[in-house]
Amino acid sequence: MKKLLLLGAFAFLGGLTQAQEGFRLGAHVGAPLGDAADAASVTLGLDAAYMWNITKGLDIGAATGYSHFFGKDNVDDFGFIPVAVSGKYRFNKIPLFVGLDLGAGISTRNYINSGLYVAPRVGYQMKNTELYLGFQSVSSKYKGRGPYWYGDDRFNFGAVNFGVNFFLK
Repeated sequence: MKKLLLLGAFAFLGGLTQAQEGFRLGAHVGAPLGDAADAASVTLGLDAAYMWNITKGLDIGAATGYSHFFGKDNVDDFGFIPVAVSGKYRFNKIPLFVGLDLGAGISTRNYINSGLYVAPRVGYQMKNTELYLGFQSVSSKYKGRGPYWYGDDRFNFGAVNFGVNFFLK
């Protein structure tokens, strides 16, 4: 029985590697929103994902990257590393798509907790490149007292982003 399960696992993983779409690498620039707008002036980031084509027009994969928020008014810079599932749907006959990343946003500062990461986007698809307008949000807690946030309440560290991604096959 164990050999049969092991053989099935290898067959499944082998099937996934045959259906792979490839790497998606890119960058984004954005304006902080929500609670992040109180302490940051701009955000820059890198995006990376590995996508599999599931069916015509639908890609699913794993995404990560880094979003850096540049602090203002004597507030330290802070950032998040997303670890997420990524989905993208390309419309038939028009070069537009919608996408969503959902997972965890890991904080790079010890005074901000990690939290739920959500990043929807819409964009224009070219052969090996895509341009997108997106929103990213990390719902988190701020630890301690600071110039903008107080107590143990939940905060939304978000941004509206414009980005470009390149596909490496």
